[in-house]
Amino acid sequence: MDIVNKEKRSEMMSGIRSQNTKPEILIRKGLFKSGYRYRINNSKIYGKPDIVLKKYNAAIFIHGCFWHGHIGCKNFKIPKSNTKFWIDKIDRNRKRDAEVLNFLHATGWRICIIWECAIRGKSQLKNIEKTIRKISRWLKSDRVWLEVLNNSPIMIHI
Repeated sequence: MDIVNKEKRSEMMSGIRSQNTKPEILIRKGLFKSGYRYRINNSKIYGKPDIVLKKYNAAIFIHGCFWHGHIGCKNFKIPKSNTKFWIDKIDRNRKRDAEVLNFLHATGWRICIIWECAIRGKSQLKNIEKTIRKISRWLKSDRVWLEVLNNSPIMIHI
């Protein structure tokens, strides 16, 4: 059972931004401080990545664990009210994510996904710094894929 009424829940959910979220801003500030220059939400690139570093042919996505259905994450739980709606919504988001990532990979882009859970928590600043170092190492490598979750990287060399 939801603890707020339908109108209040709708108001709360509509206030959640899709761009310029706190995790995005923190990662952008960290990259800028480290000397990286980038574009944000570039609509000329399919999927409109959160951060684009053309020099490295890299697209970075910062995924909210709830909105992108991060399986196995403590931050992702299907709400108990309006369950079908949320399952369908998150399924559509996952399908769109897969389509975007497949297209970008097929067209030669390097892809990084940073999950919100990797940079949240008690040691947020420390987690951000670690994540920026991981991104920096990845950008300087020849690897095409980086996924950062729960503050541990999964690097796949394709």
